[in-house]
Amino acid sequence: QVQLVESGGGLVQPGGSLRLSCEASGFTFSTYFMNWFRQAPGKGRELVATITSTGVTTNYPDSVKGRFTVSRDNAKRTVYLQMNSLKPEDTAVYYCNAKRFPQDYWGQGTQVTVSS
Repeated sequence: QVQLVESGGGLVQPGGSLRLSCEASGFTFSTYFMNWFRQAPGKGRELVATITSTGVTTNYPDSVKGRFTVSRDNAKRTVYLQMNSLKPEDTAVYYCNAKRFPQDYWGQGTQVTVSS
């Protein structure tokens, strides 16, 4: 059974940091691209980080570039999202996604709230 379980969300003040984790099971993790998406209330889902299967290449939109860092540990079947200098507009539910055509798996999401 495929599972992606996110953790590490919570409430943080503006300027603070959080580290999200996503632990995978039920598929060959090391062969999948991994993505982090987020969805704020009333908005569509936004891609915020991508990492290739080997971890060599990462990609970010301008909205988080320089503040967010994605990494993975294939031995632990886990992908991470380090979020620094957080802003109120980063408030959203963050989702882990595993992709290798045609498979496309999603976690249940973890809430991140940036507020003073």
